[in-house]
Amino acid sequence: MKRDDSLFGATLFFFAACLAEAYLMVLRKYYIHGDMVTQTLVWHDRLPVFAGLGAAVLVLGVVLSVLWKADGRRRLIGWCLAGIGAFFAGGSLLIRAYQEPALMLLSIVVPVLMVLSVLWAFYDRECSIALTVLSASMIVLWVSRRLFSHLTLGVPVKVLSVVYILLLAGLCWLAKGGKLGRLLPPKADLMPIYAASGLSAAAIVLALFSASMAYYAMWALGVVFFALAVYYTVQQL
Repeated sequence: MKRDDSLFGATLFFFAACLAEAYLMVLRKYYIHGDMVTQTLVWHDRLPVFAGLGAAVLVLGVVLSVLWKADGRRRLIGWCLAGIGAFFAGGSLLIRAYQEPALMLLSIVVPVLMVLSVLWAFYDRECSIALTVLSASMIVLWVSRRLFSHLTLGVPVKVLSVVYILLLAGLCWLAKGGKLGRLLPPKADLMPIYAASGLSAAAIVLALFSASMAYYAMWALGVVFFALAVYYTVQQL
């Protein structure tokens, strides 16, 4: 039953991610690479409308999740609606403010979240957390490589990178103290989480000094991600 619920949740998230990616493709074609200036301007005016609709769907999803809290599957539908609403609201405003860089970032984040939803559905929790940490770290490195030298965003990105390292340390502390609640079983192997967090922190520290280091560190974490995913897949089989 629990496995069926996990499959149901992963399927819901998969279709939500497909909808989000389709929205990004439309924005790329008509907003970022529109044939005419008027076409781009029309979509520029539409984005706040999409953001408002997303906010409404977000509120609806949260309300339904609360109303359906006794039914696990229906609650999942509510949270999925809330997630879609949050994406359309936040993503539309982000793309309107930063155009192509924001769209590129979201185009990477959405497929990553799609893959992680499957991993969280079927893999052990310690593996899922470790792979999530590595995925988030690669996204941080990608952003860092592009924006560290930016005149206005460079310093905020570096500050956020340091904050992210502190969050990794906090995650390890919570895991060691058994304070992650239902997210992590009491007898879970914490080594994957420690390794992923430590390697990620080291990669981001190196990236703070050089954009080229961020590039190579990102690929190194990608190799670790792939190796860990293969190892746990074989173990699951």
